[in-house]
Amino acid sequence: MAALQQTLRGSVCLPGEAGYDDARTIWNAMIDRHPGMAVRCRGAADITNAVRFAREHGLLLAVRGGGHNIAGNAVCEGGLLIDLSQMRSVRVDPTRRTARVEPGAKLGDFDKEAQAFGLATPLGINSTTGVAGLTLGGGFGWLGRKFGLTADNLISADVVTADGKLLQASASDNSDLFWALRGGGGNFGVVSSFEFRLHPVGPMVLSGLIVYPFARAKELLSGYRRVAAKAPDELTAWVVLRQAPPLPFLPSEVHGKEVLVFALCYAGDEGAGKSALEPLRALGEPIAEMIGMQPYAAWQTAFDPLLTPGARNYWKSHNFLELSDGLIDILASYAARLPTPECEIFIAQLAGATSRVPLDATAYPHRDANFVMNVHTRWREPADDRRSIDWARQLFAETAPHATGGVYVNFMPEDEGDRVSSAYGANYARLAALKAKYDPDNLFRLNQNVRPAAAQRPAG
Repeated sequence: MAALQQTLRGSVCLPGEAGYDDARTIWNAMIDRHPGMAVRCRGAADITNAVRFAREHGLLLAVRGGGHNIAGNAVCEGGLLIDLSQMRSVRVDPTRRTARVEPGAKLGDFDKEAQAFGLATPLGINSTTGVAGLTLGGGFGWLGRKFGLTADNLISADVVTADGKLLQASASDNSDLFWALRGGGGNFGVVSSFEFRLHPVGPMVLSGLIVYPFARAKELLSGYRRVAAKAPDELTAWVVLRQAPPLPFLPSEVHGKEVLVFALCYAGDEGAGKSALEPLRALGEPIAEMIGMQPYAAWQTAFDPLLTPGARNYWKSHNFLELSDGLIDILASYAARLPTPECEIFIAQLAGATSRVPLDATAYPHRDANFVMNVHTRWREPADDRRSIDWARQLFAETAPHATGGVYVNFMPEDEGDRVSSAYGANYARLAALKAKYDPDNLFRLNQNVRPAAAQRPAG
């Protein structure tokens, strides 16, 4: 270990040493693992040396970016943890409209830097999410219908592969690796730097919430699907079914009661945005509405208070082509009996630009999905584990007949290894072949793992 430390700009931390607990503590409090050592990297050379060390010593290897992933694969029990959380540089080139981003950067880091120039790339909806994991799984949020997935806006990546080499992956260099990184997760190496395409956005966008009584949930969801089918690409409307938090613009008598919320963002002209919102407003009288022009970077933090680190979390997810009547009935039924006050069901609207990319253009295959459901089960006490997880699993099982069978890899919990092939569908065989090329020994296996394809035996 002393020899490894001498090669690093960063540091090696052992259990009990300064920095160790910071490195191993991640967003989901259900994950409490203790690696044998943590390498807190400062640059690509540190990553390279750590990967080589793990490989040479046969160590179980985990890679942590922002540490937000639900499955908790960022941390291993025993073995070596590569901690990238201190690598948070974001460098914007406003002339070329590109950004160079390190793998420990979070969405808030990226948004603040890019918005200084009125630019953005499609990211998620929580400023504490890590850019690296989001991108490698595909990535969608408020701008995806207009500009595509996060992965669709990746121009290049510097990657440390399992053999300890630093490669650049782009459309012209190692193009097969570049294809795999755009949705294939952490299976193919450790990205030390991402280069993204930026778009003019904001700095002010029309966004906010419309909160409705839960008693009208079925009617509202039926109306929502009609509006969503005709919505322009600039408009993204998500649905949240949960108990109302104590937000200041909500009447106190609603706090803690089930509500249906439309969360909205329009990436375009304010006047056109107000017109685009009218069909949703026409669905009926809300409890409250808080929509207006606000800084895009601020809107990206709107859900942060509901997604703080330190809670216990378990997710289940499906993709849907449509919100059928039967599906709506199930969603309303389960939302009426949330196991804890912090649980929620959200429906993310996709389509638009995300659906106009060929299925085989990137590793992310779900170009036909119009909606993604995330059953976000969240609680504080271990005593609530069983009933919370059982509720999520039951809802997942009952909604399965209405789903495509596909799943967004970043929403998969740790216990869904059997769904990996569904996560990649028709692209899985190509990913397995590339895994055999770039990581034949499956060094990078703490992820939603794509196993290396078996070597083909010569005929004869």
